[in-house]
Amino acid sequence: MKYYDSIGPNPRAVRIAMAEKGLAIPMETIDIMGGANRTPEHFARNPSGSTPALELDNGACIAEITAIIEYLEDIHPAPALIGSTPEERAETRMWVRRIDLYILEPMANGFRASEGRRMFAPRMTLVSESAAAELKAMAQEKLLWLDGLMQGRQCICGDRFTMADILLLAFVDFGAQIGQPMPSTASWLPEWQARAAARPSASA
Repeated sequence: MKYYDSIGPNPRAVRIAMAEKGLAIPMETIDIMGGANRTPEHFARNPSGSTPALELDNGACIAEITAIIEYLEDIHPAPALIGSTPEERAETRMWVRRIDLYILEPMANGFRASEGRRMFAPRMTLVSESAAAELKAMAQEKLLWLDGLMQGRQCICGDRFTMADILLLAFVDFGAQIGQPMPSTASWLPEWQARAAARPSASA
């Protein structure tokens, strides 16, 4: 296998998952700032032109971070990042969906349409800059919503560190770099972030 990596929270999420599982997969870094992800070669790996992508030994490529992590879980089940029972897997996927839809998407789209507009405007259709502010507000609102629901838990799925924690960590850290930090009134999130960031995999 070969992992096509780059800067950004999406590739980092997969690197964290690989580190949690102790996987050493050969990597190639794609220069997305220089447009290397917009070449015919990379479009053949991933028609959306985004990163990351995982090339399998048979030449097939898997893109999208949740699909890649699901695949790694299937071929290397331990330690489980999705779950060991149907109930655990359903719980993890439920929170992954909520975090992706309510927090990650508005955060990323708000960034692309404002601070990242110069880079992304030639590559995709963006919402207006005024809508970007609303998207950022939506992400902040849902971070506080999550903060309230998670009180008393070590991780998003109770005591289990899962793909949901990995995605949220990658994007909370990214948000802090792009002017979208955690809400100042959050109480659970800062403690959770400190625990997640202390894991060796967080440096991947």
